[in-house]
Amino acid sequence: MTLYKQVFENNKKWVNEKTAANKDYFTNLAKEQHPEFLYIGCSDSRVTAEDMMGVEPGQVFIHRNVANLVVNTDLNVMSVINYAVRHLKVKHIIVCGHYNCGGVKAAMTPMDMGILNPWLRNIRDVYRLHKTELNAIADENARYNRLVELNVQEQCINIIKTAAVQQSYIANKYPAVHGWVFDIAHGKLIDLNINFDEALKDIQSIYNLTGK
Repeated sequence: MTLYKQVFENNKKWVNEKTAANKDYFTNLAKEQHPEFLYIGCSDSRVTAEDMMGVEPGQVFIHRNVANLVVNTDLNVMSVINYAVRHLKVKHIIVCGHYNCGGVKAAMTPMDMGILNPWLRNIRDVYRLHKTELNAIADENARYNRLVELNVQEQCINIIKTAAVQQSYIANKYPAVHGWVFDIAHGKLIDLNINFDEALKDIQSIYNLTGK
């Protein structure tokens, strides 16, 4: 059996397992979703949100792209954030990067990446903002990993800049924005403990979109 056909066999087994435990599983799943989390992660095939978070379908609204970027001109990610905040009323927004990220490594490589150039420039801009700290790290892998963390931090700030998040937080005290890193080598999630309230106050004099 080819790997492609095996996927459908796996699906049959999954359906049988779910309905054996709860015959109404898919009936309930087909109803409206009410996720608590919006997860913005990397497209890397090794980083699957539900598995590492230990959650079920319906609990996490998910968007993934190369290097977990939140770019204000990317209508895809902006639409996801807007829908998740204004319509799904998510309580938490998570940006999750991962160590050994190919996108981050590519951004630190001085070469023409073709169509990837404008996308990777967003990571290079993060490098530029933090180049003093990063250039002081002698070990190359440690430097890559630190840029992964700083990139997550900057993408969280980009989320906090959006009108939907600012307005919802002032009105409802949610969503909170969190920055995580997945350590693939050990399977652990690392919370970067970004202070959401402090970050919001720090940028609001410039990025205040609340109308207040």
